[in-house]
Amino acid sequence: MSTDPTPGSSGDRPTPPPDFVRRRRLIWVLILTGLFLWIWMPLLEREEWTPVDYTTFLEHVEEGRVERVLLEGDEIRATLADTVETAVPDLDEPVRYRRLSTWVPAMGDDRLLGMLDEQAVEIQTEPESDFSWWWIALYALPALFILFFFLYFIRRMQAQGQQMMSVGKSTAKSYERTDEATTFDDVAGQEAAKREVQELIAFLRDPGRFEKLGGEIPTGFLLVGPPGTGKTLLARAIAGEADVPFFHVSGSDFMEMLVGVGASRVRNLFEEAKSAAPSIVFIDELDSIGRKRGAGLGGGHDEREQTLNQLLSELDGFEPNSGVVVVAATNRPDVLDPALLRPGRFDRRITVDLPSVSARTEILEIHARQKPLDPDVELEQVARGTPGFSGADLRNLLNEAALLAARKERESISMTEIEDARDKILMGLEREGIVLTDDERRHLAYHEAGHAILAATLEHADPLHKVSIVPRGRAMGVTQQLPEKDRYLHSREELDDRLAVIMGGRAAEELVLETITSGAEDDLRQASNMARRMVLHWGMSESFGQVAPAGGREQVFLGEEIAQRRDYSDSTARELDTEVRRIIDEAYERAKTQLEKHRDALDALVEILLEEEEVDGDRVRELI
Repeated sequence: MSTDPTPGSSGDRPTPPPDFVRRRRLIWVLILTGLFLWIWMPLLEREEWTPVDYTTFLEHVEEGRVERVLLEGDEIRATLADTVETAVPDLDEPVRYRRLSTWVPAMGDDRLLGMLDEQAVEIQTEPESDFSWWWIALYALPALFILFFFLYFIRRMQAQGQQMMSVGKSTAKSYERTDEATTFDDVAGQEAAKREVQELIAFLRDPGRFEKLGGEIPTGFLLVGPPGTGKTLLARAIAGEADVPFFHVSGSDFMEMLVGVGASRVRNLFEEAKSAAPSIVFIDELDSIGRKRGAGLGGGHDEREQTLNQLLSELDGFEPNSGVVVVAATNRPDVLDPALLRPGRFDRRITVDLPSVSARTEILEIHARQKPLDPDVELEQVARGTPGFSGADLRNLLNEAALLAARKERESISMTEIEDARDKILMGLEREGIVLTDDERRHLAYHEAGHAILAATLEHADPLHKVSIVPRGRAMGVTQQLPEKDRYLHSREELDDRLAVIMGGRAAEELVLETITSGAEDDLRQASNMARRMVLHWGMSESFGQVAPAGGREQVFLGEEIAQRRDYSDSTARELDTEVRRIIDEAYERAKTQLEKHRDALDALVEILLEEEEVDGDRVRELI
């Protein structure tokens, strides 16, 4: 894929008229030609005189062959009556000349003028030339430097003036399709989204099939989804498949310090797109200019709001926007202005979500095309072990595995490198240089073993994959669980078991070591957030029943948070806090009871962790 700026974009200087360019080139040619002639003509003239030694010159004078003599300082230039041929030792052929030059000896020659007068030689004298390269370096070079600096300064001033005149022009780039262009074959796991955008391409290629039924092409397509799910990749596939002009720009490219520049660039972009209609305009990161108007504390952002107003007008304003389809992408649809999302502007809202297990397998197959894999690598197994991974995460997973294999000087990628790459992505790099005391290692082993025993014994908990006391990232130890399948709804029993697993580390410390450590900081934060969501959002509280108290929605803007009215009293807020604490305490007591039941397996797992530092889930289940 190659992208070239469109004519008139602020990244390109406006092209001057052809006559101006020709005149400027002619002036430079004349200046350089004159400078060349001024420097080299004296040297060329000097080369017409054949240099000879002083003795040969005196012989020519005595023989009467010299007609004229020019004396210039110590240099003598003589013109002979006829051409003379003289043998030169270093050359095979004799040298023929009629004009010669030589130098008066350093001690002088008092006989010279008498000899010339006897032979009736015409004598001309000129003062010694003041020509010197040092004088050129002293006077001419500074003058040339000043001249070039002046011309450079003038060009910079003209360029700045041209840039100021083009600051309001669109910075969008035009896409040019190549043989390596992205197509829908390069997009996996988003079949519903592909069907929606393929309909757009079908309309652009054959509009009559839709128009005879009264159908109109949607004005805008909004791609919504978490980061890394393939929104921009889908836009590249549209550009590679659609046989129409495609303009792409980022939302931040419209924003400048000067008010009104963004609106001007929006106008210019749609003027170019309309002139090339039918065409497609892709705006990435739409939320940078499409945020809600007037939602900030103390007023809005004038430049952003003017840019958004112009975009709304171009999408569906007084003048019809025919022949231009706008495709936009964002991962923050909650902050977009409602006027931007209404039908007529963005008619279709396409969700590009995290891929399922089968979709992850297809994505891995695409990214594994150019990577040599061992026969034992099962991409379906890798897909099951990567829940919550986006397309970008899966691409990064295989890339990290390839780097690890290259570091080991292997010829192909094995399952071991893929497992190590997944641990690196999920848990971070191993932290080197950390020296733990025996007491700290035992505390850490019991903490992680508590998580692992509960994950392996509770019925509704996600299966245990690995437990480790090797410090990675910001964690001193990790207990890794991998679900067997993707889940979109969570039951009360699953959440209760998850809370018990989270509290298992603290419970193991208190049960066995009769103390608690600071290692449970992240566990307590996770448990508090989950219990509060169970009460505020999911109605999983016995005290509140089927009621979810208002006020639990996260606010994006400070102005909305201040203006929001809470629909419950302070006494209800105290009841909420009490209920959250009750849920956490019950999970904690449940974790202690389960660990007491499997105390032997807990102690055995700790000893293995202290010796090997990492144990897989199958071995933990064998202990139990």
